[in-house]
Amino acid sequence: MDDSVFLRLYEEYNQDVFSFLTYLTRNRDIAEDLMHEVYVRVLKSYDSFERKSSEKTWLFAIAKNVSIDYFRKQATVKKHTHLHFDWETQELVAQDRLPEQLVELDEEKQLVLEELHSCTGDQKMVILMRFFQDLTISETAEILGWTEGKVKTTQHRAIKSLQLKVESRLGRKGRLHE
Repeated sequence: MDDSVFLRLYEEYNQDVFSFLTYLTRNRDIAEDLMHEVYVRVLKSYDSFERKSSEKTWLFAIAKNVSIDYFRKQATVKKHTHLHFDWETQELVAQDRLPEQLVELDEEKQLVLEELHSCTGDQKMVILMRFFQDLTISETAEILGWTEGKVKTTQHRAIKSLQLKVESRLGRKGRLHE
């Protein structure tokens, strides 16, 4: 991989990947560390990139894998055991507060982000990719290695779960604004 390709990838996608990792971890410092790992993996594996997907979806797949590795490590460290981390059903627990740029969001959006962290890892990943990174269902499916149907089902369940949690916290019934 030559420097110009690396720089182009970095310049084109670093903000989106960093934002994704920041929302996921709720910590800018951790997101910066994970960004470093993402681009280390990009350097190591670009020559084997088969171009069956876009560079964007390939990069987000790497970011997804780096974040899963991070959360698995955190779960192991916290429990001091070698329990299996079930990505699909366990929560990705980020203990930090929301990043400072999110403080400016309205109350309902802040609640959605707070409650997102009580969703399963699959649900959290789909919501972040679809609604915070504006990835298509097709791109999200490709990044996660799923069918589009699984993305749609997971998205539907996540939205329903988030809606109930946010409405409960707001003390009202009805639908969230889309």
